Amino acid sequence: MHFISTRDRNFRVELSRALLDGLAPDGGLYVPEVFPSFNVEDIPKGSGITEIARHLLEPFFEGDPLHASLEEICEETFGFEVPLVDVGRDTSVLELFHGPTAAFKDVGAGFLASCMSRLNKGAQRSRTVLVATSGDTGSAVAAAFHGKPNVDVVILYPKGKVSPRQEAQLTCWEGNVRTLRVRGVFDDCQRIVKEAFADEEWRNQMMLTSANSINIGRLLPQMTYYAASTLWYRERHGVSPNFVIPSGNLGNALACLYARECGVPIGDVVLAVNANQPVVHYLQSGEYKGFDTVGTLANAMDVGDPSNMERLRFLWPDVGRIREKISAHQVDDAAIEEAIREGNEKWGQVWDPHTACGVAVRERLESSHWVVVATAHPAKFETVVEPLIGKEVEVPEQLAELLGGSDHAVECGPTLDEVKSALG
Repeated sequence: MHFISTRDRNFRVELSRALLDGLAPDGGLYVPEVFPSFNVEDIPKGSGITEIARHLLEPFFEGDPLHASLEEICEETFGFEVPLVDVGRDTSVLELFHGPTAAFKDVGAGFLASCMSRLNKGAQRSRTVLVATSGDTGSAVAAAFHGKPNVDVVILYPKGKVSPRQEAQLTCWEGNVRTLRVRGVFDDCQRIVKEAFADEEWRNQMMLTSANSINIGRLLPQMTYYAASTLWYRERHGVSPNFVIPSGNLGNALACLYARECGVPIGDVVLAVNANQPVVHYLQSGEYKGFDTVGTLANAMDVGDPSNMERLRFLWPDVGRIREKISAHQVDDAAIEEAIREGNEKWGQVWDPHTACGVAVRERLESSHWVVVATAHPAKFETVVEPLIGKEVEVPEQLAELLGGSDHAVECGPTLDEVKSALG
C-alpha cells in the first residue's frame, strides 16, 4: 500500500514514511492511493474492536516495516473500552471517552505513539511531534507519548480557548513533553504548525512530525471504531446504522467516510457542526473559503478553516458528489445547552457540549437507526455542564489523575518565530 500527496498523485510513500513525515514535502496531506475492499463476512460474529481493527488495517500495513507489529499496535491502541450503548429511540451512542484523557483523540494518539516508538527505536536523534490542539488532541498526544524514548512532544494551544480541565491536562507535563500557551485561536496554532513544516531547515533540525489529524496515522485507527460499531449494530439490530458525527477539523468524519469507501456498510453520514460555518457554507454554496474562528461551548470544534477539507475535496473534487456523501447541520450554543439540560430526561445521559451538538442534530432527523458519536466525557467540561444539569459530574479515575499537576506551560505569541524562541 502506498500513500500519495493531495497535491501530487505521483508522490508515493509507504505507511511508515507517511507517519513520520506527518505532512507531505509539498505541503499536501497524505491519503491512501487506493481504498482496499473490506469484507464484513471475513469477521467472526462477536469480534472485539482489536480483531476488527487488525482486519481493516492489514492492507494499509502491507509491505511496510510496521506490518509485523500490526497486531501488537492494535492491542496497544485499544487498551480501553469502546462501547456502543443503546439509548432508545432507534439510537445508539459510540462512547469514545474511556481512554487515558477521556476523549476520542486517545485512539489516534495511542496508535501514533505505538507506531513511532517502533520506527524511531534506537535512533541517535529524537523526533519532535509538533501538535496544534483546540482542546483534546494535545492532552491525548502528551499522555500517549510521555516517557517514550527518542520522541519529544511540543503542544500549541490557544490561550483562554479551552476548558479549565482541558487546560490542566495540557499543562501538567514535563520531561519529553513541552506545552506552549499561544496568544491566539486554534487556527493560529494550526497555521504555525503548517509554517513549521514548510520551514525546511527547522523541520530537519527538529526532525518534525505531527500528531494532528493532518497525519494520516490519526485517521487510520479512527476508521476502525466506525467499522466495529457498524458490525456490532448490525449484529444487534439486523440493519446498518447511520452516523451523526460532531465535527470541527473533519478528521473524525473523514475517518468514517474512509471506512465506508473501504466497504464497511455504513449508511448516511451527518456532520454536526457548531457556529463555525466553513463546512455548511461549502455544502450550500459550492465555494470553499476559510472563516474567522467563532468561540462556542463546543470549543474543540471551533475551527474556521479545517485542514481535512483538503482531503475531502481530493476524494470528491465535485461539491455535488460531496453532497451525495454527507450532509451537515449547524447547532448554536442555545441548542447545545438545551441538549445538555434535557439529556437525562430524554436519553438518560449526561452529554459533553460536543456530543450534545450531535444529539441536537439526531433529534432533528426523523429516520431510524442512528449512532451518535460521543467524543468526550462531560466531566472535562464541568463549567458548562454542571450548571445546566444542576449537579456535579463524577470525574473518571483516569481524568482525575491528570488534574492535580502543576502548570508547566510557557506563553508565547502567535508566530513561528515566537514559538522557536519559546522552545530555545
